[in-house]
Amino acid sequence: MTERRIILEMGTGNDLYGEDYTKAACRAVQDALHHSSIVLFKSLNIDHREMRVQVTIGVQAPERVDAAVVAAELPRGRAEVNVVHGGLNVHDPDQCTTHIVATAAIAAMLPIEDGAWRLCESAH
Repeated sequence: MTERRIILEMGTGNDLYGEDYTKAACRAVQDALHHSSIVLFKSLNIDHREMRVQVTIGVQAPERVDAAVVAAELPRGRAEVNVVHGGLNVHDPDQCTTHIVATAAIAAMLPIEDGAWRLCESAH
């Protein structure tokens, strides 16, 4: 059985006034999740707990993200969160604040038996 990626979604999130990298990361995850709907679990009678979810968060200060809090944002699957250098800090010198922008990439992986699925040509 081979694990294959069945979906990849991206999102962005920010924290404009609190300089909270975890909050920005969670918002990026929520943004990515709002772009997708995985109906195959119910349609094919697959237990969503079989799905491994790889989350990559990009921020300017990776050490300031609580990966466990980010993982808790995911409603299904077994989450693995990796925080890397990325995202963007936008400094506002007039207000003496830094706006935090986080990016998220979420990959959903399922174990699929080799040869279990095949594409059929369209009937039209």
